[in-house]
Amino acid sequence: MSIAIDYYFSTSSPWTYLGSGRFIEIVDRIGATVNVCPVDFGPIFAQSGGLPLPKRAPQRQAYRMMELKRWRDYLGIPIVLEPKNFPLTAPLAAYTIIAARETGKDRAWHDALILSDALLTALWRDDRDLGNPDEVVAVANAVGQDGHVLVNAAPGYADTFRADTEKAAAEGVFGAPSWKLPDGEIFWGQDRIDLLRWRLGA
Repeated sequence: MSIAIDYYFSTSSPWTYLGSGRFIEIVDRIGATVNVCPVDFGPIFAQSGGLPLPKRAPQRQAYRMMELKRWRDYLGIPIVLEPKNFPLTAPLAAYTIIAARETGKDRAWHDALILSDALLTALWRDDRDLGNPDEVVAVANAVGQDGHVLVNAAPGYADTFRADTEKAAAEGVFGAPSWKLPDGEIFWGQDRIDLLRWRLGA
C-alpha cells in the first residue's frame, strides 16, 4: 500500500514506546512511508486542555501507573515504570531524530523511525539519559547510523521541531502517540494500534 502516515510523538512518552515496535511492523508490512515528527506536547496540551503529568489529579496519576503495568504485562514489553531520567526535558533526542529524517538519504524517514524506537527503548527499557549527547550518539551508532554526525547537526533543527509542533496542533493532534492518515483521520494512543492496522488493511 502506497500511503504516507504522519506520526506525531514525544520522546518522553511511555505510550509511544509501547506502540513503537508494533507501528513499525505495520509500516513494513504494507510498505507505507512515514513523516516522523517528534513534537513538544507542552504547548499542545496548553491549547487542547491537556495537563502535564505532575499537574494531573492524584487518581489520574495512579491510574496511569496501573495502566502501564497492565500494558507491560499484556504486551510482554519490558518497561522501567519510573525511570530516573524521566521526564526528559532536553530536546536533544527529538532534534536528533529530525536530523536523521532530514539527511536527504534514500529512506531517511525509515532511519528516523528506527532511531526513534531505539531512543524510546533506551529511556523506557534501559533508563539511559537522553539529555547526554554521548548516550544519544551511542544509541544512534548501535542502529547503524552516524551518531556523531546526527548529534552535531541536531541543534540546527530547533526551528523544525517548533514548526512540526505547530503543524501537529493545527491538525488536531493532542496526545502521543498520534497517527494521521492522508484523509485526516487521527488515531491517538498505542491502544488504537489495532484500529490503525484495521483501517490500513494490515
